[in-house]
Amino acid sequence: MKKTLVIAFAALLLAACTENEEKLKQRAEELCRYIPDKELQEQSKDYMTADFYAVLDTMFNLLPEFEGMDYEWLYYFVSGNDGSKPEFSVDAVELTDKSHAVATIGVRQVSGNKAFDEAIEPVEHKLYMEKVDGQWLMCDFDGHKADCIRQIAMSRKEQALRDAIGDYLVKEIGAQYEKGEICIPVQMMVHEEEGLFMGDFWVQWYNVVGDTLKCVSGGNHSGVMKIGQENGKYVVSSFEQTVDGAGNDASARSIFGNYYDVYSDIHSDDVMVENIRQQQLGNYVKRHQINAKYYQDYGWNAVAL
Repeated sequence: MKKTLVIAFAALLLAACTENEEKLKQRAEELCRYIPDKELQEQSKDYMTADFYAVLDTMFNLLPEFEGMDYEWLYYFVSGNDGSKPEFSVDAVELTDKSHAVATIGVRQVSGNKAFDEAIEPVEHKLYMEKVDGQWLMCDFDGHKADCIRQIAMSRKEQALRDAIGDYLVKEIGAQYEKGEICIPVQMMVHEEEGLFMGDFWVQWYNVVGDTLKCVSGGNHSGVMKIGQENGKYVVSSFEQTVDGAGNDASARSIFGNYYDVYSDIHSDDVMVENIRQQQLGNYVKRHQINAKYYQDYGWNAVAL
């Protein structure tokens, strides 16, 4: 009789474990709908731990974007950049402790309106789950949380350095030109190492006329800046510029040294320079909440931001 009770208890325990695993798999499948792809859905806040959502929200929505920073790895967590849509299957769930679990997710890509193709080999991903207040929530995906935290730290340092460079260009270089309402620098980095920044910089003043930034004055200033810290804040301590006129190329070669070719490629590419300008003006307008949709140089057509 005792043996029968033990067997019955073991059977009930196995059934309970099987039921719990099935519920975990169902919950994991539900959470898969909120794995970020090209955007972070606002409603996903209810399906993620608060810290994971905050990290992703910072990455997707709050960080500034510069021409040298590529977030494509983030914006395509699961699907590719060809318009494909992921099809998920939860293959297994492992309970690592009473409040944490890891689900193995098989993902197949379905392009456009094409029918699901079983012949497509699934790619394995890991969905990390945490139980919070009795509810299983997504707390990581393929270790991207750690990637994001590192990227946020790098971006904030980059932002602080860019701000220091921008402040210097506006205050020291912008003062040399006829003033408008807003002075907006454009920064194109050639090379940077600890405390040293080589770049091709533009400094321009604008007036806001209706929905257009109309350029008043400005010019190009290329060279190398030394940056240090004062009271925990980055500041430019010196700026060696290329000279104007006949000595320009010789001074550029002297200043940029081994990076002269990189500088020359950037400086001479008018299309790239204008594209970067357009992007950084757009970022500036967004960041400072300026009511402008276009920018315009004197004698030229307005360009959309």
